[in-house]
Amino acid sequence: MKINCIVIDPHALHRINTISKINNNESLHFTNEFSSCTDAVQYLEANTTDLIFLEVDAPNLNGFEFLDLIKTTGKTMPMVIITTKNTDCAFKSYRYGVVDFLAKPLNESLFNSAIEKVIKLSSSKTSTKDSDTQHIFIKSNLKKRKIFTKEIKWIEALGDYVKLITDNGSFVILSTMKSFENELPQNKFMRIHKSYIINLKKVERYNSKFVEIENSQIPLSRNKKTILTEALELVS
Repeated sequence: MKINCIVIDPHALHRINTISKINNNESLHFTNEFSSCTDAVQYLEANTTDLIFLEVDAPNLNGFEFLDLIKTTGKTMPMVIITTKNTDCAFKSYRYGVVDFLAKPLNESLFNSAIEKVIKLSSSKTSTKDSDTQHIFIKSNLKKRKIFTKEIKWIEALGDYVKLITDNGSFVILSTMKSFENELPQNKFMRIHKSYIINLKKVERYNSKFVEIENSQIPLSRNKKTILTEALELVS
């Protein structure tokens, strides 16, 4: 699976250069670019990404202020690679736990080396997601809540919101289905319908039309039954 990434850089030519290197790396998938950290914050409120290429020298909201702001949201912090001409901030950047610091103009060899670090970290995070201690933070009714993924039964789409049904109640969250799906461990959850994601471990029975979880019938798309059968055989 490719690593989704975005680029934040006020300089158009530098963004083009970074995007070109991303597109030339088979492990990466470029999803969006931003000329300001403020625009990126708005994007990340409704979307997720695995990796951010960040120019810290940005007007209004600089890169370090941007990272501080993301930490306060309760969302999982993406991996970050700093790209800048300002090498004086290299030491400070590592205090933020960034994967790597790349001085501009970007060197091809150093860029690929940084991506190797990202791949190793990504593999480590994937294995961690399989544990029963995995959790996510959601914002519902103006409060941040910690939800263990093992307690989630299913998620359903509600227009601009999603409804999260858990062992301890249900919560309505401002989010897209795709964004919420990216927060979940892929081998434990499955999107069985355009409007439903289920916890595979909670499935009690199913047929060609429905999946049953605690006497609730959840619609199953016609082309998903075979994939669901295979997923249920693999889930541990």
